[in-house]
Amino acid sequence: MAKLVGKTYGDALMSLAVEENKTDLLYEEAHALKSIFEAENEFMNLFANPKVTKEEKQQVLKNVFEGKLSGEMTGFLFLLLDKDRIDEVVNIFTYFIDAVKANKGIGVAYVSTPVQLTDTQKTAIENKLLASTGFSEMEMHFCEDKSLIGGATIRIGDRIVDSSVKTKIEELKRQLLKIKLA
Repeated sequence: MAKLVGKTYGDALMSLAVEENKTDLLYEEAHALKSIFEAENEFMNLFANPKVTKEEKQQVLKNVFEGKLSGEMTGFLFLLLDKDRIDEVVNIFTYFIDAVKANKGIGVAYVSTPVQLTDTQKTAIENKLLASTGFSEMEMHFCEDKSLIGGATIRIGDRIVDSSVKTKIEELKRQLLKIKLA
């Protein structure tokens, strides 16, 4: 259900962004708001509290965000509050941010290696991914995972390329366990 709500309202925000030619502005605002809503549990708890009236919640939104956000984003937050969907704001903004990236041809890659990579190695991986995918730009996320032993894993969306030594050892182990000795 949460994915459906995120998609429905995320698509609505995307349509508004394209229609008003404010995709970049709303993307930046959604990114900032997502961070705020994720970091401020007390803020989210206020909106989830049934003892706080809708009017009080609207006043909080107005006091905190009015004049700091575009009219479109402020209106969108009021819409979410009015439709009792403010609790899904993080999912909605996540969907919207991903939709904007897809629309702009930006791929998001998560690369895990057993050692820290140099800037030259990171650039080489990014260039290889740009050449082998249909993306015009890559948002790269690198992390160190010593359990991989060697090699790397790369995840882009739901696709995973796993060339780690750890996986190769596990595959070899599975194959050896299948062998029946007479």
